[in-house]
Amino acid sequence: MVGTFFRKLKLIFMDESLRKRVLFMLGALVVFRILATIPIPGVDVVQLEQFFSNNQYLGLLNIFSGGGLANLSIVMLGVGPFITASIIMQLMTVLSPKIKSMYQEEGEAGRAKFAQWSRYLMVPLAFMQAFAFLTLLQQNGIVASLNFADTMTNVLIISAGSILLMWIGELITEFGIGNGVSLIIFAGIVATLPSVVSQLIFTFDVSQLPLYIGFLAVGFAVIAGVVFITEAERPIPITYARQTRGQKQSGGVSTYLPLRVNQAGVIPIIFALSIILFPQMVASFFATSSIPSVANAAAAIVQGLTNQWIYGGLYFAMVFFFTYFYTAVTFDPNRIANNLQKSGAFIPGVRPGNHTSEHVGNILTRITLVGALFLGGIAVLPIIMQGITGIATLTIGGTALLIAVSVVLDIVKRVEAQISIREY
Repeated sequence: MVGTFFRKLKLIFMDESLRKRVLFMLGALVVFRILATIPIPGVDVVQLEQFFSNNQYLGLLNIFSGGGLANLSIVMLGVGPFITASIIMQLMTVLSPKIKSMYQEEGEAGRAKFAQWSRYLMVPLAFMQAFAFLTLLQQNGIVASLNFADTMTNVLIISAGSILLMWIGELITEFGIGNGVSLIIFAGIVATLPSVVSQLIFTFDVSQLPLYIGFLAVGFAVIAGVVFITEAERPIPITYARQTRGQKQSGGVSTYLPLRVNQAGVIPIIFALSIILFPQMVASFFATSSIPSVANAAAAIVQGLTNQWIYGGLYFAMVFFFTYFYTAVTFDPNRIANNLQKSGAFIPGVRPGNHTSEHVGNILTRITLVGALFLGGIAVLPIIMQGITGIATLTIGGTALLIAVSVVLDIVKRVEAQISIREY
């Protein structure tokens, strides 16, 4: 195993194209980490630490900012606005047949246009989120009170930082290895590891050693489970009809169509976090309103979402929903059935056309249930463990672990695909 790893590592640096892609990805992530350390002017560090300690959902926001929010950096919004724009566009595929056709049937040109519309939508969302978050920070005394001109200047800087980060992510996708947005989120998770490890070392208590071992065992079990579910497939047997052209015969070959148990990958987690954070941010913004009814309603929403079990239930439900939703958007059984029929292939015992589409759809629905339950369960696992042990664990632990493991697996697959191409 170790020998295979070093052999592949050697092949990466021997292949010029792959080496350039890996180095470009690392260089882009270094630039991103530098941007995440540049704060906006007038930040009260003490107030910022208190604000973070009293608002656990800011830890979730910090995932999308790649650690930039903890410093109130110029990229404090991270890729959040772009993810929100992507969610809106994905929802539009359900509401608009034209957008659905563009995304699923027009090939690369349609998906490029779809991505371009997401970028356009991201710009006003970035400005709105920047203004709302900056106002919230001023209300809590974290940022000094600003006049209108200074506020708009900071809004412009924060929005530009988010747009720049989106651009860096797309450059990583095009010229690097893996999905750029996921890698930026992954880099933010990895960047917090030194502080988390040092905190565990300084607060180490020998009497809690069995509990530490238990948490470590659960962590390894989660990693193994994520790898297993991510790699799990349900093969559907396919046979190509035998064709005779002149004296030459072709077809008659049996193969299979692999359906992944987790067809949506890590996207449902990212989508669910984006949606569940929005009402908390809006409610926190209006909690200090001068109108009593608005302030009371906002305070009730904040208090409700602060409840671990309400928050966990909503989080699980959203992950479950988005797993099915994203799978339905990206995988169309009708298209699969039509492609099989056009290529002279069929599923043994199933008639071509609508029957094949229904057969594939039924199998996909059943295996997606397993993936959705697993993703939702892992996402709320830290909340469950906190309820059982009574120890305040990091509520984003399961989410961060899911994202990190999924991104690493994706990178490994892409690198292995590039190595295989080189070897052939």
